[in-house]
Amino acid sequence: MQIQVNTGHNIEMQKDRAAEISGVVESSLSHYSDHITRVEIHLSDENSDKKEGYEDMRCMLEARLKGSQPIAVKHQAESLDLAISGAADKLVRLLESTIGRRREQQRRRADPDPSEPDQELAKEL
Repeated sequence: MQIQVNTGHNIEMQKDRAAEISGVVESSLSHYSDHITRVEIHLSDENSDKKEGYEDMRCMLEARLKGSQPIAVKHQAESLDLAISGAADKLVRLLESTIGRRREQQRRRADPDPSEPDQELAKEL
């Protein structure tokens, strides 16, 4: 799973801080790493011109799943750390439902149609 950190023009990001953020997101999504090819982290300060504001830090996470369209979530909070952890929590819940739905659809496709006669039983008769 590749993780890419993108920041708005008003957020300075050191390499070690970007690695720390990547580690937090990777840890949160580790259970689903087999399903994810790439995660993009977009960080921004919504009220950068005002210097302070309530819930002005924004984190948007976009996960690219194998064999399907990307999914995305966003979370705004008072700090980048809170925005990142909030978005990661939302993404985990979305992955749970998305992957669960996909598994259920695959299971239904694999189950035999009860209205059709059983092929093995028909061979025995």
